[in-house]
This record gives sequence, structure tokens and C-alpha cells, in this order.
Amino acid sequence: MRENLRELIKYRELLYMLAYRDIKVRYKQSVMGFLWAILMPVLIVMAGVLVRYGYVLIAGKHLEPSDIASVAVKSLPWAFLVSSIRFGCNSLVLNPNLVTKVYFPKEIFPMAAVLASLFDFLVASVALIALLLAFRIGWSVYLLWTPVLIAMMVILAAGVGMIVSAASLFFRDVKYIVEILLTFGIFFTPVFYDTSMLGAKGKWLLLNPIAPILDGLSACVALHEPPDLRWLGYSLGFGLVAILGGYVFFKHLEPAFAESI
Repeated sequence: MRENLRELIKYRELLYMLAYRDIKVRYKQSVMGFLWAILMPVLIVMAGVLVRYGYVLIAGKHLEPSDIASVAVKSLPWAFLVSSIRFGCNSLVLNPNLVTKVYFPKEIFPMAAVLASLFDFLVASVALIALLLAFRIGWSVYLLWTPVLIAMMVILAAGVGMIVSAASLFFRDVKYIVEILLTFGIFFTPVFYDTSMLGAKGKWLLLNPIAPILDGLSACVALHEPPDLRWLGYSLGFGLVAILGGYVFFKHLEPAFAESI
């Protein structure tokens, strides 16, 4: 594995080039340009605000700026995760010539998809910061957790991306399964709501490894509270297993890529 990692570092410039190519292709001849990076999170935020508004009406409360900020803060990383997995799943299938005729570490493809989606995330983050300033959410020392939580999300996205990209070469219906899971996964992930809104039963949702990261971001940015370290440790452990296991799984199948593409 050490040799494989050295080789991956050696081809890091190719990783950046493929990520740049994916970004250019995504926005080339696009009327809205980089605004597409903001559109999906905005739609998720709007849906989340409607759900949260219905909840506060039933509970006899008022919709607070922190409620909207919480949904917005969690919508961006969720959109990033969905984009990373979706594009990563198809990254090998859509590049048959490079996979079969050029030698380099093929895990660069799903990793480039993650980097391209991370660029979208950074673009949308500018709009998020403007929203937080408009609602006067304020700042706290717990914002220092934000890069850590984003890094955990990137690790998880890279691990899952390697698994589904390799699997989709051998079983082409994997991409349809992935689409279904990504479409309905938001209902089992605390994006529109907080796990605390569900009482004791909400703790079960934290078994979803994405949930503690999103709850942690909401706590640090919108509520100015520290994240739950126990559940973050669980998410970090899951993410490390995903990226290490995904890498081993990917490299194990890599010799048969050319025959299956």
C-alpha cells in the first residue's frame, strides 16, 4: 500500500488536471455558470425551511433565524456529498480510453470528482456566509471545528466514491442503486431537521455516519455550541474505514478494469 500511495502522490498533478477538466466541462456553455453550484443547495434550503416551518407551527413556536441557518449550513455539505458520490460513481465508465490505454493510478478519477465537487462547495459557501451575515448569526470559537468536519466529509465522500466507481464497472445497475439511495437518503439524514427534534428516537439517526457531521456543523456555526465528540469519533472511524477499505477494494479490482469497461 505504501508504494501505491507514493505513486498516487507522484501523479498528483494529473489529479488536479482531471478535477479542473471536470469543473470546465460542468460549466462550459452554461447560461448560469457558477450559479449552478449554488442552485442545488438553495433548493435544499428552501425545502428544509418549509419542513422546519411546518414543525414550528405544530409545536406552537416561531421560525428563528438560527433554524434557517441550521438548514443552510447542513444543505451545503449534503449537496457536496451527493455530487461527489454521483459523479464519482460514473467517473470510470465515462473515461474508457484513459482507463484502458493510459497507465496511472485509476483512483484518481473518483478523487477528481470529489475535488470538483469541493470546488462547487466552496463557491456555494460564499453565498452561505452572506446568508449568515444577513441573519446576524454571529461567530464563536467553535467555528474552528468547521475545517475538521469538512475534512471528515471529504474523507467519507472519497471512500464511498472509490467503492461505487469500481463496482459500477462490473455491475452497471450500481449507478441506479446509488441514485435511489442519494434521492431518498436525505429523509434519513438530519438536513431538514435536527436529531434533537425527534427526541430520544433521534439518536438512532446518528448511526448514519453523515448525521453527526451535519449536526456538528449546525452546532458550531448556527448554534455556537461544541459538537458531540462521541458521535464525531464514530463518524471519523467510519470514514477512515470507508476510505481505507474503499482503496483496498478499488486496487483489488483495478487489474480487471480494462476487461470490464
